[in-house]
Amino acid sequence: MSAICIKDARFAISDRHQLHIPELSLAGGQCWAFVGANGSGKTALARALAGELKCLEGQAGHHFSRVEWVSFEQLQQLADRERDEDESDLLDVQDDGHSARQIILEGGNDKARLEALAARFGITALLDRGFKYLSTGETRKVLLCRALLSQPELLVLDEPFDGLDAHSHEGLMGLLAELVAAGQTLVLIVNRFEELPGFASHLGMLAECELIQAGPREAVSASVELQQLHHLAALEACTRALPPADPDAERRELDTVTPRIVMRDIQVSYGDKVILNGLNWQVNPGEHWQVMGPNGAGKSTLLSLVTGDHPQGYSNDLTLFGRRRGSGETIWDIKQHIGYVSTTMQQDYRVTATPKAVILSGFFDSIGVYQQPGDAQLKLADQWLALLGMERLANEPFRNLSYGQQRLLLIARAMVKHPPILILDEPLQGLDTFNRHWVKRWIDLLVAEGGTQLLFVSHHPSDAPSCISHRLSFVPDGEGGYRYLGEALNKA
Repeated sequence: MSAICIKDARFAISDRHQLHIPELSLAGGQCWAFVGANGSGKTALARALAGELKCLEGQAGHHFSRVEWVSFEQLQQLADRERDEDESDLLDVQDDGHSARQIILEGGNDKARLEALAARFGITALLDRGFKYLSTGETRKVLLCRALLSQPELLVLDEPFDGLDAHSHEGLMGLLAELVAAGQTLVLIVNRFEELPGFASHLGMLAECELIQAGPREAVSASVELQQLHHLAALEACTRALPPADPDAERRELDTVTPRIVMRDIQVSYGDKVILNGLNWQVNPGEHWQVMGPNGAGKSTLLSLVTGDHPQGYSNDLTLFGRRRGSGETIWDIKQHIGYVSTTMQQDYRVTATPKAVILSGFFDSIGVYQQPGDAQLKLADQWLALLGMERLANEPFRNLSYGQQRLLLIARAMVKHPPILILDEPLQGLDTFNRHWVKRWIDLLVAEGGTQLLFVSHHPSDAPSCISHRLSFVPDGEGGYRYLGEALNKA
């Protein structure tokens, strides 16, 4: 008997958008995996299966009593809650907010199971640290532990592997396989075709907010591959050039001699927790760096020093674009040289804005637009929307878009001014196979112009664009810290 039975149903995504599920029958003990392009309705499907969306018409029977759903949207909500409840200014001391342990215990009160799950995910040492201090990958593990603590009848995971390093990815895949073998009913939403797990017995595919195929794996997989090839061929036929830089703006060019970044014996810590210890790194003109390392190693902290956003930059020997940090430069003196994307930025982009306004904000290095854009900038924003295939969404609220669509817009925002330094912290997180391919092409096109250098963070080696020339690796030293290994890559 099916625990979820849906026939010709429509679910409300927003006032103007609906998810259509012609037919879906999901039985207890099955493992389903759903794929689709960004904006195809994958997260809406996850919410519908978790009972989070209202059924407007059709049949939608749901017989699970305990359902857990884990998603990027939940991570955003937790980040917002921690920010809203932060009383550091009132207390005149640092408010660490909820600890990872407290967040997990929101899923139940089984403390022994909590310890077992934390050990399995390798986050035991993080349990008493403030949730807001954790890396993206670490917060994903905390949310997964919280969901599993309640021992749900149905577990729905929206992009569970994004943000995890290779070791954590392998560990989670093994854990999910064990859960399925033990009878756990599981639904996985994935963007990467290579992340379709072998233990998924059923597959589904979405396009334009409709479930277009669903059923046993053997019956669906061939069509998924066919759709992938068709979409990839269409992308290859698209334009080979990016919209140009703003012709009315003074080009933010740097000389060909001065190092872009110089770090000497960098030390960053929060209380007694050391994040960076003795890091030495130099980025010279013409170099394109990939930064790699496990979750929580300090990669995002490193980038926040480069963007000028980390307060401990003033207390370190840090030189950016030829000026020692704290020598009188403003934050805007730094940001004028930089285009930047990260998960934290996506969480912080909370202003009411349209997709067009998000792209336009890249010209002004701001979150939101607070001055009148020029005619050339308005035209360029339209060209970027066309490149993204989002012309029809130009006036849609940014927060109504899917996670992947938001990420694409923020990547365009970072690239729109053709910056001297493009900093991308896990930029492909939340993107499907086709959009990852296309974003890497954009990066290579921009770098090929000769005026932009790249700093790129990713857990997936295959995500790195072809222009990468150097790599900085965070390597565990066996004593709880890291060694920092910089190397030029042999491109032969």
